[in-house]
Amino acid sequence: MPVNPEDVLADLKKGKYAPLYFLQGDEPFFIDQISDYIEANALQEHEKGFNQLIMYGKDTDLNTIMANAKKFPMMSDKQVVIIKEAQELKDLGKDIDKHIPLKNFNAYLSNPLPSTILVFCHKYGKLDARKALSKSLDKFAVNVESKKMYDNQLPDFVKKYMAAQNRKITDKAVFLICEHVGNNLSRLTKELDKIYVNLKPEETLTDEHIHKFVGISKEYNIFEFQKALASKQGLACYKIAQFLARDKESNINMSISSLYKFFQKILIVKSSKGASRTELAAAIGVNPYFMNDFELASRNYSLPKLLDIITVIKDADLQSKGVNAGSMDEEQILKEMVYRILR
Repeated sequence: MPVNPEDVLADLKKGKYAPLYFLQGDEPFFIDQISDYIEANALQEHEKGFNQLIMYGKDTDLNTIMANAKKFPMMSDKQVVIIKEAQELKDLGKDIDKHIPLKNFNAYLSNPLPSTILVFCHKYGKLDARKALSKSLDKFAVNVESKKMYDNQLPDFVKKYMAAQNRKITDKAVFLICEHVGNNLSRLTKELDKIYVNLKPEETLTDEHIHKFVGISKEYNIFEFQKALASKQGLACYKIAQFLARDKESNINMSISSLYKFFQKILIVKSSKGASRTELAAAIGVNPYFMNDFELASRNYSLPKLLDIITVIKDADLQSKGVNAGSMDEEQILKEMVYRILR
């Protein structure tokens, strides 16, 4: 079975290197994180000139990769061979019984050269788990599957990322950055790093820092949009919708997606009679600190209305993607959505 990226990184940081890594999946962040760590740390700087080779899938083939993997290091105990964009390797899509280079690679897996650290970076998809090569990778290599994160997993990811660097962040800041950036982990971590450069080492990252350094308006952001809808503040809803539609940094699809998730959670709260605040927070995957808006919306909207709102938001999502939108622009789509939610 494929292994967890976090476990692999933990081993690497302890200096434990395997002869072969096959990094694959839909989330490029963990693939880059592992390969970058190996590239930076597996060899001493003076060893890299002769013993570290970076290749690209579209420019090479398995015969060339195997020839380099089987070389012995020069004036070093190890050599590193990294194949970036391995998804471009045409050999990997061949039939192992009919394609000699793939058959040779499969044989190498069971008996790799101990002095070589061979790393494949196969992004935006994975090999067919039913094929013989995948089974060999499971058995003989460090086979990592890098999966896209669900939105409800992002807060924990941010907290772990910050904790790993001995940095502090408030729950509100975690919520705001996750809602603004979404599950693009590379951009998410870059935004966090960009903010932290401007802070003192012991300073806690807050929502104020995010407003200042990421450029999210204090008044007109998805967080305030949700609060305005929860409390049925019509004027504020329309102002925020107008701002989000006109702001070049905003993404209407992300805003609509966030609202969809927000009202889904309200629906759960509305349907969970007798549950405590802590139980409700756990059920919808939020910190109890943020329950006020969900509880307020639950009181302000009936169950039938919440079901209708889910449909309204789905309609807006389709319109934002050009389906049944007619001549409406993004601002009109958001304002029409607000009107239908509040009426």
